[in-house]
Amino acid sequence: MEIATAAGRAILEVRATLTRDGTGVTYKADHSPLSLADTAAHERIATGLRQLTPHLAFLSEEGGKAYLGERESEAYWLVDPLDGTREFLSGSDEFTVNIALIVEGRPVWGVVGVPAQEQVYWGGYHEGAWCRHGDDVKALRVSPWPQPGERVRIVASKSHMSPETLDFVARFQPHDLIQAGSSLKFCRIAQGQADLYPRLGPTCEWDTAAAQAVLEGAGGQVFDLSGQPLRYGKDTILNPFFVAASVGPHGIILP
Repeated sequence: MEIATAAGRAILEVRATLTRDGTGVTYKADHSPLSLADTAAHERIATGLRQLTPHLAFLSEEGGKAYLGERESEAYWLVDPLDGTREFLSGSDEFTVNIALIVEGRPVWGVVGVPAQEQVYWGGYHEGAWCRHGDDVKALRVSPWPQPGERVRIVASKSHMSPETLDFVARFQPHDLIQAGSSLKFCRIAQGQADLYPRLGPTCEWDTAAAQAVLEGAGGQVFDLSGQPLRYGKDTILNPFFVAASVGPHGIILP
């Protein structure tokens, strides 16, 4: 948590510079934006985790993507130093720092920092989940799934609303659509503020691991469209399409 908070401070320091002169943004091979904040946060996290657990492998989106692959028996850190770079660059506060511990293909512990909102979420499926806002700490628990006829609160991306996602959302009537950026979509369910987050579009393992751990600690679940838990350390860094929810796949209408 201290490492995530330090990375968040580094991001905010860079943001102050970006708002003044607009420099410090480049683009990756996939045309996604990369700011100095991403790399500054990566360096803070990499240094901190190497000191904390020098025996564990470390995989970061901004660390050259040294691919682990097929190591489900190993324990390693999986990190997205700045999730929601587009939100960050647009001036939104909905960007996060994500640090997850993966053991045997599962995120057993995760920390999600929200630097601009002075919040930190943390938890794991055997540990529970919490949120700290300033000095206030609250335990997190998902809400019960809505009863028939009640509105389903569906959280979706501000930047990535695919036609497939819109079709999926339409299956739930009545519903309220709640838009949020970055890994905060998982946290909204963990807080009991939403019921369902379908992601029928591309994501990578580092985008989801930390927030999945928090959500599972709060009693929620994350699974692919066949109803299987979302796994890590696969032979590809890409996630399948998935659903995060306050209940398991038995309570969801899957495509």
